[in-house]
Parts: sequence; C-alpha cells; structure tokens
Amino acid sequence: MDFQTKLNNYAELLVKVGINVQKGQTVVLNISIELPELARAIVKKAYEAGAYKVKVNWSDDEVSRIHYDMASEESFLDVPKHTAAERIEQAENGAAFITIKSDDPDLLAGVSSQKIINANRTLSTALTRFRQLTQSFKVSWSLGAAPSKGWAAKVFPDLPEDQQIAKLWDVIFQMVRADQPDPVGAWEKHIATLKEKSNYLNQKQYKKLRYVAPGTDLTMELPENHIWLGGNKENEKGVWFVPNLPTEEVYSAPLRTGVNGKVSSTKPLSYSGNIIDNFTFTFENGRVVDVTAEKGEETLKGLVNMDEGAHYLGEVALVPHHSPISDSGVLFYKTLFDENASCHLAIGSAYSACIEGGTEMTPEQLNEHGLNTSTVHTDFMIGSAELDIYGVTADGTEEPVFKKGNWAF
Repeated sequence: MDFQTKLNNYAELLVKVGINVQKGQTVVLNISIELPELARAIVKKAYEAGAYKVKVNWSDDEVSRIHYDMASEESFLDVPKHTAAERIEQAENGAAFITIKSDDPDLLAGVSSQKIINANRTLSTALTRFRQLTQSFKVSWSLGAAPSKGWAAKVFPDLPEDQQIAKLWDVIFQMVRADQPDPVGAWEKHIATLKEKSNYLNQKQYKKLRYVAPGTDLTMELPENHIWLGGNKENEKGVWFVPNLPTEEVYSAPLRTGVNGKVSSTKPLSYSGNIIDNFTFTFENGRVVDVTAEKGEETLKGLVNMDEGAHYLGEVALVPHHSPISDSGVLFYKTLFDENASCHLAIGSAYSACIEGGTEMTPEQLNEHGLNTSTVHTDFMIGSAELDIYGVTADGTEEPVFKKGNWAF
C-alpha cells in the first residue's frame, strides 16, 4: 500500500470514525502548516461525506516559539475572547472538531515557565464553556496526530534526518490502522473489544482500585454509579464518534476526595512544549500534597497550581501493557500515543459522562457527586509490565483487574 493510499485512509478514518461527520454539519480542522497534504485530504473527505462547511485553523511551531520568546509578559495575560467566542459558537451550533497534534515536544524548552502558565491559564479559563461541551460529549470531536520535523527528530534521533518523518508516518499509519485493507472495519472490531472490557467493569461497580508497582502504592475510590467508557461515544444528538485516534483505553473518573498514596510516572510527559520526566505525586484525601520530578519540576508544579481542581484527579484509564502502541517499542513524547501505551491518570477535570446523569449536571452538581472540575485536564502515564491493579468490592474483597500490566479477565 503506497503512502497516498494510507494518507487517504487516515483522512477517511478521522472523518468517518473520528467525528463521524453528518450531512449538513460544519467541520473545524486544527492543523499545522507543515501538513498541507493531510489537511487537503481531510477537507476533501469531509465534503464527500456531506459536510456543510470546513473551517481550517492553521498553526506554526516557529511562529509560536517567536511569540513566546519576544512577546511581553503582560501579553500572556490577555484573555483570547474572540478565539474562545468562535469555538463556543461553533460548538453550540453543532460543529464537529478535528485536531491534529504535531508540535515539537521541546518547542518551548527554555521559555519562562510563568509565560507558559499564564498563557495556559488565560486560554483555559476563556474556554471553560467549550470544555464543558466537549467533556460532556455534547459535540463530536477527535484528536489525531501527524509528523512534524521537530517531533520526528525527537522520536527517531538516531535515523538520518531525511528518514525521520517517513518513519514516523509509517508508525502512525500502523497505530491508527490506516495501513489495513479495511480500516473502518478494523476500527469497528477494535471498538467492540473495548466495549466488552468497559461493560465488565460497569457490572462490577468496584468501590475502589488499588495500584501496586515500583514507586507506586495508591488506593483510589470510585464514585457511586460511575461509568467506564471505551471506544466510541454518543453526542447529544445520538451520533457516535471516537475522540482519540488511536485509542486503547477504558476509562472512568475517580472519587475526587478518595485518592491516597503515591504514584510514579513511567513515561515522560510532554506538556506545553516542555518535557517532564521521572515524577511522582503524593495524594491525601484526593489532593496532591507533594510533587517531585527529576526534569521539569517547576513546570509540573505550575500545572498543579493552575487552579484548585488541578490538585485533584479527574480520570483513571486502564490500558494493557501489551497493546499495539506499547508493543511498538516507540516512545512518542506525545500524550495521544503514549497514554494509549500505558495505564494513566489525569490531573484536573473529569468527563461528566463517567457518572450516571453527569452530562446534565452543573459543575457544582458534579462536585457534589464526587467528580472533579478544573480548567485543566492533563494525562500522565503510570503503567508498566510490573503494575498490578486490584478491584475492591463493597464488602472489601479484592479481585485482580490487571496482573503484570495486562488485563486479568
């Protein structure tokens, strides 16, 4: 199968499986200027599927870096009202969103951490309404990824420069099943497998999960009537979509005040153009009380201090160690991929769909039912071949959920 065929397959997956575009629907595409071929393919596939209009928002790593290097400190406190208003209006009018991640993981290395914190805080605050719409799955959205020069060099530093991007394309096509004869059919089978796992856990309704691994000893309570999700979701109009391509996770929300113990990272975290590595969180009654990191500790502490909700967990996700992304042996330095190679948790807001009736609750009601709310949601990886997870029933019985990094059922 040649490159163009796989590229077209990928574009079709993003449109038909990712957002599952409906006739007459507006599509918003966020993508880098380094990816014109993919952008054109997505736009074409979207119109072929019946899209009413496709709006493309272009980004550029070099311009972003110049902005952070040269703009004044005060400029990062300006609330992007027009940007936020446009996104919110598009979402409220039923648009579907595709975002292609391709930025260099080291893009903002050396930049003032205060600039990064201020920029993230002002944007996150402005997009509160948009985030509520996406995290409650009111609208369809999907994240994908494609190579940039900087990202490919980070992932494959030992390859000649002229081979790095081609190699990363090959791996991405494989991970999203774009290299298969029937990519859409392959995704339908994969989604069915994820549903089997989530259905099992929903029937169990464990009271707690207990994590044991080198550097990790953590107990996590789960809210009453919690819901495990995996694979595709339904928006408020009953149209299914797949938020992440690829996806290997089954996930839910922890009880906001029910997390205790210590957890250690197993993969680097690329956050706002910086790498954070070998870090730990210590929790007491759900709240982060201690943070350490061998690399990027100041950036990590800045994340936790974004708001009060960033001191708590919003997501718990189960991913087998023997999954396609993990078995590839590639460290992507991109959360979209690395989180689907490893069990992970997320600092910040919970998905309201992870509790019965949650999508119709206000933020205050979600808090009352034990789910966390925040202006941030950042995943970090904790899975390995040495991780054991036990489900604790209401009567205190422990049952294996993961053994040596993989499903125990």
